[in-house]
Amino acid sequence: MFKKLTNGCVALVNRYLPDPFIFCIILTIIVFVAAMPLTGQGPMAMVNAWGTGVWGLLAFSMQMALVLVLGSAFANAPPIKRIVSKIASLAKTPIQGIIVVTFFSLIACWINWGFGLVVGAILAKEIARQVEKIDYRLLIASAYSGFIVWHAGFSGSIPLALATPGEEALMKATGGAVLEPISTSLTIFAPYNLVMVLIILVCLPFINAKMHPSPDQVVTVDKNILIDEAETAMTAVTPAEKIENSVVMSAIISIAGIVYLIFYFATNGFNLSLNIVNFIFLILGIIFHRTPINYVKAITKSTKGAAGIILQFPFYAGIMAMMTAVSATTGLSLAGVISNGFVAISTPITFPLFTFLSAGIVNFFVPSGGGQWAVQGPIMMPAGQALGVSPALTGMAIAWGDAWTNMIQPFWALPALGIAGLSARDIMGYCLITLFFAGIVVCGGFLIVGFLGLA
Repeated sequence: MFKKLTNGCVALVNRYLPDPFIFCIILTIIVFVAAMPLTGQGPMAMVNAWGTGVWGLLAFSMQMALVLVLGSAFANAPPIKRIVSKIASLAKTPIQGIIVVTFFSLIACWINWGFGLVVGAILAKEIARQVEKIDYRLLIASAYSGFIVWHAGFSGSIPLALATPGEEALMKATGGAVLEPISTSLTIFAPYNLVMVLIILVCLPFINAKMHPSPDQVVTVDKNILIDEAETAMTAVTPAEKIENSVVMSAIISIAGIVYLIFYFATNGFNLSLNIVNFIFLILGIIFHRTPINYVKAITKSTKGAAGIILQFPFYAGIMAMMTAVSATTGLSLAGVISNGFVAISTPITFPLFTFLSAGIVNFFVPSGGGQWAVQGPIMMPAGQALGVSPALTGMAIAWGDAWTNMIQPFWALPALGIAGLSARDIMGYCLITLFFAGIVVCGGFLIVGFLGLA
């Protein structure tokens, strides 16, 4: 029965899910058409919002491209390959391979989402090299499925925003509902949140393993494609070549980077922002590739997978701009209409559940944790407060909803797909099962918390 469901989801996605770029265009059309009657804005207002917003994610697009490029280059360094190879060697069979990659990806994404996206895909590729007859599509999908817990972990942007001091920023983000920082002990480390993460951590590896196709349906990957060219030492002849192959040059910049990281963590604590994750990948990549020219070659090779990010992220920025565009006459935005619709049917018991579901819908069109918070925080936080629901619980419901529908949203899968060399339709059928499972766990969790008033 389970295999039939999985096969049905895979067949459905393979048949109807277009290339992620076409998916962007379809979402753009849907938002454009829906926003006008629901918010009272005209076609030119929507076109203007779209055109103005297209370049709103340039900085973030570069960050995401660097997550892929720097992470891949770091992972291709010979010492790192050996470490990843040892972890991959824990898996001796296809089933074990799926379990290992899912488990490590979940842990890595809970610690830091950028780190987890890259490490999960790299570990999956190494397992594909070592384990015979393992389905490569499911392997990469399992690596990406770990992303389901990112917003409930250390790098969750919403719980971290709630924990950051600054009365003015908190008031703006929460519509005046929160004036003082909310400790992560009430969000990330709240018992209900840890229980939901633990259930997913324990069950999802085995659910993914259960999806592995029968031997006659397995889609493997040509292992020759997965073999990376080894760094070859060359004899430096000219002064320029000697500089390019100088370990001293790499050492100088590496020492400077290490000194900065020590200073950063000493003054900011364990705050792994996306920029710091990329900086760590950058410095470690330079260190482990030993010479500047080796690192240049690794970066050059790694950039090939970044095409999807470069092309698609501007379109998502345009979609987000249309979702959040506020009508001058009605004061409504499409994201606001969706959120207010769920608020209208909520009670103190069901509010966390409906907040989660509304966030899942909004995330489909605004696939950014920061963007999600900017859109829903000012609406859902005051509504929750009026119903007597804890702000910490409302914030985590938005956070989980933001992470949930990433399983069927190609936006965040692009780095992993770039590393793996697959398309979205190759993995999304399997990710659909993760969406169903996580939805049941989180819906049940928030309903129980709301009913018992535990938060």
